[in-house]
Amino acid sequence: MPHYPPRVSIYEVSPRDGLQNEPPLVPVGQKKLLIQALVGAGLRRIEVTSYVSPRWIPQLADADALTKDIARPDGVQFSALCPNTRGLERAIEAGMDEVAVFLSASETHNLRNTNKTIERSLQVFEDLVHQARDTKIRVRAYVSTVWGCPYEGAVDPKRALDITQTLLGFGCYQVSLGDTIGVGNPKQTQAICELFLQDISPEKLALHLHDTRGTALANALVGLQLGLFHFDSSLGGLGGCPYAPGASGNLATEDLAFMLDGMGIETGLNLPALVEAAQVAEKIVGRALPGKLHTAGLPQRRG
Repeated sequence: MPHYPPRVSIYEVSPRDGLQNEPPLVPVGQKKLLIQALVGAGLRRIEVTSYVSPRWIPQLADADALTKDIARPDGVQFSALCPNTRGLERAIEAGMDEVAVFLSASETHNLRNTNKTIERSLQVFEDLVHQARDTKIRVRAYVSTVWGCPYEGAVDPKRALDITQTLLGFGCYQVSLGDTIGVGNPKQTQAICELFLQDISPEKLALHLHDTRGTALANALVGLQLGLFHFDSSLGGLGGCPYAPGASGNLATEDLAFMLDGMGIETGLNLPALVEAAQVAEKIVGRALPGKLHTAGLPQRRG
């Protein structure tokens, strides 16, 4: 029988990764309501926005207004995506707890997503991580397209491993591995996770799984069985990458939490509050979201 971790940490990405691909601009007040609902459901690690150019991601043009005014409850850690040192400066001005850097394991996607080669991205991030650590800001990293690229197809996981080891060497405390276009299957996920875990301890890794083809929860289960206990997810399954055609929503937070709760794995999350929060998210974006639990509802417990 697999030996599952007793507790899992969920890193919530709906305010950033979830909303960035939504066509209607969501007002700052509505974003704050979403973040409040997430905090109320027990989430303690939340990526709230990205300090990118509004020309790249118009939905996140309000990053400064959002992060300067947002309340930070005790015990809750807010993070923001930072593509460069100017983004870091904005994060410092806003008093952010943490920032995240990002690049791809495939050269073509990295060029489309950041307008930089992988080598150049790493050069930028080496300086950024050192600057952030000098100001006592923790840095997390994303490596996208680990399972496959929309432009190049299959990606050698050893390339992603090399990038991950480089980022950890810079001082990133954790690297999140992304199935950006949702092409992964459990066998592939096992091979990738086993490769990484040969050299990297599980607390330094997270899985960021898109559910484009319905395999995200199955892939998360494989990660659990191998000892991983950090997962990214998005309320209601919100999400998608503007530079990865067809990359629809993330693994839904409430679906992941429901599975973990049923397995006796602690998350610190309140399932009824998560369901209500996902319903809030649906009202904010004005459409039905793909998450299963908030649609079906919690099952009645048998006495």
